[in-house]
Amino acid sequence: MNTPMSLSAARGRVLSFTEKDKTDEESGTLESSLLQLIDDNRRSSLQLREKTERSRKEAIRHGARTADLLVKAVNGGVEECFINEKRIETEIRNLAVTVARFGKQTDQWLAATHAVNSAVKEIGDFENWMTTMEFDCKKITAAICNIHEDHH
Repeated sequence: MNTPMSLSAARGRVLSFTEKDKTDEESGTLESSLLQLIDDNRRSSLQLREKTERSRKEAIRHGARTADLLVKAVNGGVEECFINEKRIETEIRNLAVTVARFGKQTDQWLAATHAVNSAVKEIGDFENWMTTMEFDCKKITAAICNIHEDHH
């Protein structure tokens, strides 16, 4: 470090004791001021670094909290959709079983209706046959009565 004495000596001038004391005193004040400035700067830098670190950690904590809340919000909707999807799938399976059961029941009813229709048709056919037979029997009886009356 250059002192005022060495600067004066470098300029070729020799300082007197009074000037030398004054210069030493000024350099001590200047040096202490510079040391004070350096110390203040170091302290301010350290405080700023600590404050920055605290702010960074707080920002990370807030960011993580925000991310958690966003994930919960999104997952809540997704979870609700998933639950609804499962309910709908269960309902679809239940409805498919019900439709199949109703289809079988309808087929049974159709078969029963067809059987009843066939039976009614057969009854109608039998009734028609009976009417025809009754008519034929009456004709035969009338013919036999006519033959019997003609012979008597």
